Amino acid sequence: MSSINLQGKVAIITGASSGVGLATVKALLAAGCSVMGADISPAPDSIQATGAAGKFAFTQGDLTKAEAPRALVEACQKKFGEKIDILLNVAGVMDTFASVATVTQAEYERVVAVNLNAPIWLMQEVVKVMKVHKSGAIVNVSSKAGMSGAASGLAYTVSKHGLIGATKNTAWLLKSEGIRCNAICPGAIATNISAGIDPSKYDMQSFAALQPIHTLQANYQTGEGIMTPETVANVLLFLASDLSKDINGVVLPVDNGWSVI
Repeated sequence: MSSINLQGKVAIITGASSGVGLATVKALLAAGCSVMGADISPAPDSIQATGAAGKFAFTQGDLTKAEAPRALVEACQKKFGEKIDILLNVAGVMDTFASVATVTQAEYERVVAVNLNAPIWLMQEVVKVMKVHKSGAIVNVSSKAGMSGAASGLAYTVSKHGLIGATKNTAWLLKSEGIRCNAICPGAIATNISAGIDPSKYDMQSFAALQPIHTLQANYQTGEGIMTPETVANVLLFLASDLSKDINGVVLPVDNGWSVI
C-alpha cells in the first residue's frame, strides 16, 4: 500500500491542543500537510519540537460562538492560501452520564453546542471553500455513544448520534461537489476528555446501568482495551488522504471490538 503523502494539502483540525487532536496534528505534519489547529485551550508547545513549525498555525477560541467558524477559516486562508483540503472535527466534551430524568438544560446545551453544533457550522464554512475547488475530505469524530444508547449520558449520546446524521447527510448531498464526509466512532481512548468533569457530579444511577463503561474504566488501570490517541490519529489520517478517495458516508468504529456487543 502506498504511504500517505499530504504534501501541498491544507487541513483544519479542532481539539488540536491535546489527545487525539494533537496526535493527529503531528501525523498530518509528518505526512507533509499544512495544518491550522484550533482549540479553546492554548496552542501545544510540543509542535515546535517536530521541526514543522512553519507548516503549523493555531487559533485559540470557542467554536460555539457564532463568528468563530468563519474567523477560523479566514485565519487558515490568510496563513496557507485559499484552498482548504481537509477538515477534521475532533474537539468534544463529555457529560455527567445524566439520563433524561436528571440532565440539566445547561449541561445538555453545552454538550450539544460543542459536540454537534460547532462541527456543523464549521463544516458549513469549510464546504463553501471546498465547493469552489470541487474537492475536500471531512472527518467527524463521533463515538461508540453515537451508535449505542448504553455508552454515556443523554446529552453526549444525542450529540454523537446527531453528528453521525450530519455526516451521512453531508456525504450524500455534497458528493457531486467532490466532497467526502465520514465519521469515526472511537471507544475508550487514553485522553483527558473527562478531566473537566467532577466525578462527584456523575449521575450514579445512570452510570451504574452502563456496565460496559465500568469494565472500560477498570481497564484504564492496566491499559487493556484502551487505545492511544496515535491509533485514532492514524485512522483519521487515512480517511483524510487520497487512499480513501472512494470512501464516503462511512461510520467507522475504532474501538478494539467494543461495537460487536
